[in-house]
Amino acid sequence: MARIGLYPGTFDPMTNGHLDIIRRGLKLVDHLIVAIGVNATKTPLLTLEERFQLIEQEAGPIAKELGSKISTASFSGLVVNAADEHGATVIVRGLRGAVDFEYETQMVGMNRVMNPHVETVFLAASPETQFISSTLVRQIAAMDGDISPFVPPHVKDKVLARVAEQKKSR
Repeated sequence: MARIGLYPGTFDPMTNGHLDIIRRGLKLVDHLIVAIGVNATKTPLLTLEERFQLIEQEAGPIAKELGSKISTASFSGLVVNAADEHGATVIVRGLRGAVDFEYETQMVGMNRVMNPHVETVFLAASPETQFISSTLVRQIAAMDGDISPFVPPHVKDKVLARVAEQKKSR
């Protein structure tokens, strides 16, 4: 029986930190589903389709190299329900520090009550990526800063193009 994991997040944009967690998560499961959370009250920088494309473009070769399978999906409800829907028995979460740990441990407890068949695995961010966040990447890009140390090249190009579009429309 294949071990299926779900790695949830907004991935707006996907960062080098996300790729680090994807690479390491692929070593734990046979099939990793990168699940993009959709929240009707938030307006993302990148479209859902763009995020799917970038994840597949960047993470696909990693999965192939490791002999694992990766796919993308979206969800708008509870993560444990998304895990159930996709047959995942593991939720993969990256932790950047103590604040992430506090929040995530609360979520694990709640998720375990709602669905005791799904386990959550925490992967500590690598030292070289622990400070990266999608929010900061968007802010740096909006202020014409260099985001290349924080995201893959294709992601950088897409983010900068979108920021330029937004500036033109103002």
